[in-house]
Amino acid sequence: MPNPRLTRVRDTLGRTRATIGVTLSRRDGQLIFGLVTMAYLIGYLWTIGQLAVGLGGFGITLVADPLLVLGQSEGAFSYRPVARIALGQVTYLASLNTLIGGGVAALVGLNLSMSYLAWRHPAACGIRQSSSGVIAGLPALLSGTACCGPVVLLAVGIQASSTLLAVFQFLLPLAVVLLLGSLVLVGRHLPVDRR
Repeated sequence: MPNPRLTRVRDTLGRTRATIGVTLSRRDGQLIFGLVTMAYLIGYLWTIGQLAVGLGGFGITLVADPLLVLGQSEGAFSYRPVARIALGQVTYLASLNTLIGGGVAALVGLNLSMSYLAWRHPAACGIRQSSSGVIAGLPALLSGTACCGPVVLLAVGIQASSTLLAVFQFLLPLAVVLLLGSLVLVGRHLPVDRR
């Protein structure tokens, strides 16, 4: 006899996966996903200091042992750069931080593209008002920015205790959990047809 909870979870995840497929098969969904993901990743890298205004010129500089340095942590969910890439007026420091930021950026992009679909087709989603889809995307925006908390505190000049800064190490995993939860929550209510 199948477990009803397990069946419900499987159905919810299957519906979310199908909705992601439909969202990314639409031109508007692809456009929103691509723009939001790239903008978020650029903002993330800029905020953590991995992307900055350079001195000009072009070139790549690698550390002495990139494979050894690649996994070296500089703090919670922050890794040392293995390469410096100068592209004219922009300097990029390559590290595992790009993969972490890219994963969070993709989740934010998926959440907002699916929320856009809910906003454009509220009746098909069982939503009475068209603003509900936009409201459903708010957790994606709020939780996606949690990973940059320490940098925001430093940027605005607030004196934070070491206890407060220690709490920020939990915000990135929390942001990922909230983004995944939001994705499932929005995804299970959206239509899976290709309208």
